Amino acid sequence: MPSLASLFALAAPLMVLGAPLKRQANAADLLVLKFADVLENFENQFYQQALQKFQASDFTAAGFVDAQVPVQQFQAIQSDEASHATILESTIQSLGDSPISGCSFSFGDALNDVATMAPIARVVENLGVGAYLGAAHLITDPALLTAAGSILTVEARHQTILNVLNNGVSIPQAFDIALLPNEVLAVAGAFISGCDTGITANQPLTLTNTGSVGPGTTLTFSSPAINGSTDGLFCQMLVGGMPASIPFPLDQCVVPSGIEGPVAIFVTSDMQPLNNNVVERASQAVVAGPTMAFIDTQKQLLSQLALAGSSSSGDNSSNESSSTTTISPSEATSIISSASAASATDGATATATDSGASASPTAGAVSVNSSSDPAASGTDSAPAPAESDNTIVQSPGTRNIATGTTSNGAITVVGWNDLQGQDQQQSN
Repeated sequence: MPSLASLFALAAPLMVLGAPLKRQANAADLLVLKFADVLENFENQFYQQALQKFQASDFTAAGFVDAQVPVQQFQAIQSDEASHATILESTIQSLGDSPISGCSFSFGDALNDVATMAPIARVVENLGVGAYLGAAHLITDPALLTAAGSILTVEARHQTILNVLNNGVSIPQAFDIALLPNEVLAVAGAFISGCDTGITANQPLTLTNTGSVGPGTTLTFSSPAINGSTDGLFCQMLVGGMPASIPFPLDQCVVPSGIEGPVAIFVTSDMQPLNNNVVERASQAVVAGPTMAFIDTQKQLLSQLALAGSSSSGDNSSNESSSTTTISPSEATSIISSASAASATDGATATATDSGASASPTAGAVSVNSSSDPAASGTDSAPAPAESDNTIVQSPGTRNIATGTTSNGAITVVGWNDLQGQDQQQSN
């Protein structure tokens, strides 16, 4: 049975060939397609190598609640990248050219551990989005542009997933950052060797700060293009949605407040801001970069589902944890009996709530809420007699109807379910 990727490959020529005449792609279109193919293989190899190296224990050690949460997402993303590469290569061949060959992808320290790999995966996906967005104006064929756009939207979904898995805001900005091919290679070029992309990369730029970066942080850099004095050099912070970059003297490159999410940082030889629109961006003053940084000042509940120990800012809820377990009637009777006996021994008084008309018959299961908050029931209490398995039930509702918290706070009975009555109704 053919795979989905192979079906895509068979359909690829139909994406770029109009009936009945064959399209003739120009050199600029082919260059963009071939560069995009290299990037897709770069992304594909990154996830392939990561998934081959890391075990489930590596993901939980990095703080994920369940290893399958990130693994499933990385597997899905890797499959997408492989499909993108397959269809790009088939499209290039259908236009009478050949994909770039001979590329090797080595990620070195980027795959040291999951805690390192996950943030770099976030960079990889932001690069993918920026690359397609930044190359859109270079494509002259509307059919190719539309096909590339269909890949861009998927890369943006990957970007959102990686934001969540890195405890960032899922959609931090209303607009993405577009990057020119030479700017993309300033970041990705360090991992790619053995092939000629036909594009001259900007000088690489590395952020040398350790730990998290946030508002007020003074950024420091290294680059082959920065030798000795930084006088006359400036850092430029490019944020999605802003008309131009924010310039600072390089030795005073401080993250301003109000930024959230990805930031593309350049080093330039003058203080003239870089236009956020790649079509009008004057890059002759760029000395190095960009490098990507992520400013995460807000925390969202969504990330807490994946990451242990993460919390949302401004959350005023209690840090106390609770769990609810359903147990059998005999187990409930034993628990309540033990708790009541312990209370009697200690001279304490057990509490119960008059459940009134809402109390269910005694046959069935009890939902017990184990909480560290003794006031969890929030109800008035009254003394309740001790019971045992030998207690005689005189009529329905005369035992096991008490709700509330025991005097020692260990058990909170939140209600009773008439499972026996439900079973009888189902059997009828």
